[in-house]
Amino acid sequence: MNAPPSFESFLLFEGEKKIVVEQDTKVPNAAIFTVNKEDHTLGNMIRCQLLKDPNVLFAGYKQPHPLEHKFILRIQSTPAYSPQDALMNAITDLISELSLLEERFRDAVREKREGLE
Repeated sequence: MNAPPSFESFLLFEGEKKIVVEQDTKVPNAAIFTVNKEDHTLGNMIRCQLLKDPNVLFAGYKQPHPLEHKFILRIQSTPAYSPQDALMNAITDLISELSLLEERFRDAVREKREGLE
């Protein structure tokens, strides 16, 4: 079996960073973010949130290999807006949306339980 041990999919090793940033030299005002110990679930959510931002010109991600637990996110933004700011705003907005979703889910479960009693 070629699969690595399961703990490697979510534990950062000593000295390993969660996010590594590098400037994209091929495209102006763009950056490449390597996010370790995450997969398509988070990559697609962040990409979709970034594309809602009118200051983001391009957002895409890829997972280099199915057995590597990381994804590479490329962001290009308008000159007045840095890719780092775009990512931070997208993450903040995602947290807000997920909190609202959780609150609505809990309310629906509570209403359903009250209806059964």
